[in-house]
Formats: sequence, C-alpha cells, structure tokens
Amino acid sequence: MKKSRLIWQIDVLLLMALFILATISIVSISSATHTGDQSYVEKQVWWYILGFLLMFAVLLFDYKILSQGRFLYLIYGFGILLLLLVWIPGLGVKVNGAQQWIRIGSFQFQPSELIKLILILLFAKLLSERETGKGRNSPVLGIMLALFALPFFIILSQPDLGTALVLVGILCSMLWVGGLDRKWFAWGLLFVSVAVGGIFLLYVTNHPFLHVIMEEHQISRIQTFLDPASDPTGAGYQLTQAKIAIGSGMLAGKGFHQGTQAQGNWIPEPHNDFIFAVFAEEFGFIGGSFLLSVYLVFFCRMILIASRADRRFGTYITAGVTGMLIFQVFQNIGMTLGLVPVTGLPLPFVSYGGSSLITQLMAVGLVLNVGMRTENDLLFHS
Repeated sequence: MKKSRLIWQIDVLLLMALFILATISIVSISSATHTGDQSYVEKQVWWYILGFLLMFAVLLFDYKILSQGRFLYLIYGFGILLLLLVWIPGLGVKVNGAQQWIRIGSFQFQPSELIKLILILLFAKLLSERETGKGRNSPVLGIMLALFALPFFIILSQPDLGTALVLVGILCSMLWVGGLDRKWFAWGLLFVSVAVGGIFLLYVTNHPFLHVIMEEHQISRIQTFLDPASDPTGAGYQLTQAKIAIGSGMLAGKGFHQGTQAQGNWIPEPHNDFIFAVFAEEFGFIGGSFLLSVYLVFFCRMILIASRADRRFGTYITAGVTGMLIFQVFQNIGMTLGLVPVTGLPLPFVSYGGSSLITQLMAVGLVLNVGMRTENDLLFHS
C-alpha cells in the first residue's frame, strides 16, 4: 500500500475515543489535586504529549518487520535485565511497599510496564510462526509458558500482584485467540478456583501457612476486600472513602471541583489508583456510564481491527493489547467498587503516571499500525 494512502487508513473512531479518555484524565486529575499539588496536571499533559509522539512514531514503520529475526528475543532479554535492576541499591526504588521502579537522576520508570509490551510482541511472533509453518514443529505453548514464567515470578517477588495478573490476562487472551484447546482454560479456571478457595479457607481459619505463602500486605488486602470496615483507619480506609465518593455522586454528580471526598483529601492518592471514584463523585452515574461507554467503543474498534487484520501477527498483537487493557479496566474499576481485591493497578489512560501511560499509548500505536496496513478493507475505517 502506498504511504500516501496509509493516513486515510487510520482508525478515526479509536483515536477519538483515545482523545476523550485523555480529556477525562486531565479533568479527573485536576479535580483530584485541586487543593493540593497541581503539578500533576501539568506533568500528565507532558506525559500525554510524549506518549502521543511515540504512538505516532510507531505508525511510521511496518509492524510486520518486528516478526523477523531474533530481534524480539534480544529485547526480551533487555526487559528481564531491567526487571532485575530494580533490586540494585541506589538504582531501584521502593514505592508503596513494592520494589518495582528504577531511578536515574530525577527520572524514574517502571520496567514491568515495558515487559507487557515485549511479551505481547514475542507471543504474537511465536503464535503466527506456528500457523505459517515456520514454527509448526516447535512446542509453542511450552516456549510461551517459559517466557511468561520468568518475568511473572520476578514481578510477583517485587511484590506486585496486580501487574503479574495483567501478564496472565495477556497470555490467556492471546492463547484464546490462538485456538488453544478450551479444556486447558477449563482446567486453568478450576485450578484458580481451588487456589482461591484454599486461600479463603486458610484466611477464615487463620492458619499459620497463610503467612508462609502470602505477604502481610496481601493478607491485609484480603481482609479489606471481605470487610473494609474492619480496619476503618488503615487498609480499609481508602476503599471505604472511594465507595462513599461514588455513592454520593448519585445520578448527575456534584459538579467539577465540587466533590467533597476528593476536595477534602479523604481519598488517599486520588489521582492514581482511585481516580474513578473522583470522576464518579463529580459527574455521577451519568459520567461513569459515559466513561465506560468510551472504553466500550475503544475496545470494540480494537477487536474489529484484530478480526480484519490480513496477517495473524497483527491479529495476535491486537488481541494481546486488548486483553491487557480490558483486564486493567476491569480490575481498577472493580476494586474501586469493592468487587475485587485492591491490587494497585492504574485505570488505563485516565490515572496519573508516566511509565504506564507511555506503554499503553505505544501499544495503541501498534494496534493502529495493524489497522492502517490492513489491505482491501476501506469500509472498515468508516
């Protein structure tokens, strides 16, 4: 396809949804920090500018070249090295009890965000090679599990359960699209159910083995999830205040910069993990529903791109990115509503943050790249 036509192949609806999410992000962070440090708003704007520049830079090359050679394996090794560097004193930084950041001067970033994108590309390469015949005789599932296990357990040991679970979401979504026998998913679901049931039983009986397999802060999160009121000034405080904020927003919300929970600093770190509570308090059920509708359009366009891609490599990339983002949206809003345990995952494109936002925008750039370079499908972009 000629380069002059590529710009007309970009998915406009996906871009529009992304710009709406960016606007909601700035508005929400402004409300969350209205009486505090307003530099977060300025920083988020700059993160978005940098992220959009990198996203459009991703559009300049044909994504298919990423599936050639062993380039992705080298990048994977580099990603693992970055994950290990967080343990080096003076270089690694502990934030909220998790050793998952690297600081260089005044700049710090989270390597576990980058490893998400690396795994998506590497898994897409393996799955597409299996179908084209190049890797037909290789044990693809075993290789994928081995490549997955190393970063998974490193991240889990930091400890960062939320990001580790995102990697599981990426793996499962790509294997599902890749046609893995559904019985394996059934066995996996059974295993998870038994594991969760076992942990719940250990928690209820206060068995000493629970303290062997789980960190104290993880046990505290289980307690917070089951009964936030049991520790109203500690672990359960943030969740309780977030639920109060969402409920008090009612139908139409209290208005921009009028949320009492956010403006009164009742919600700790409201610009991060609990940004949805801030937005829902000020814009109510209508605003929250609008945000979810934007996400729905966003994901539907990505699924459409995956289904229309003329290369399986592109289909798998889009499936991995979609699975990653859907899992994070579900987990973040779910924990804010008290439906799932708190894991500390940001809300994609809305929560404040540099590493996560830039990674997500680059991932969307790859999806747009796939859509732009899909042949013979002009109606798709209408």
